[in-house]
Amino acid sequence: MTVIIAGHFEQQDEAKAALAALLRAGAPETQLTSFYVNPPGQHDMFPIGGDRDESPGAEDSDKGSIAGLAAGGLIGGAAGTAAGPLGAVTGALVGAHIGSLVGTLTSTDEEKDTPPLRKAGMLVAVTVTSEEEEEKAIATFRGLGAQCVERAEGQIVDGDWTDFNPLSSPIFV
Repeated sequence: MTVIIAGHFEQQDEAKAALAALLRAGAPETQLTSFYVNPPGQHDMFPIGGDRDESPGAEDSDKGSIAGLAAGGLIGGAAGTAAGPLGAVTGALVGAHIGSLVGTLTSTDEEKDTPPLRKAGMLVAVTVTSEEEEEKAIATFRGLGAQCVERAEGQIVDGDWTDFNPLSSPIFV
């Protein structure tokens, strides 16, 4: 694996300017790449679309749904008894449904320390072989207004970042 420095740009023209600047700075053309990164959730990694088979933070939503279903059904049934047997059944069903929704939502883990995601946009990347090249690449990206600059390990072969994973957590510099 080699060190790769990548800069994120919003516009394709900005990415082209970064590629030209890196070439002028001496980067070999075969060790440069530029491509569009789709927004999170839109990388089509599954046959039916999406990036993951389950949303991060939703591991416990099944348990919350069951607990909410039971609690909501009991409360709704008890509240509906005043309206008679039909009211009790209707109250239990409505209460179970609402309880299930509330239980599911309260069991998702939004506060979890989730790693940063890459923003959608143009990514320009270059392989560097020394600390001096790394500093030059970072300075070039920042000087051209890169939104984010990241450091990664991987391989760029003939202008293609062969092992790029859009779901990997970027390490910003």
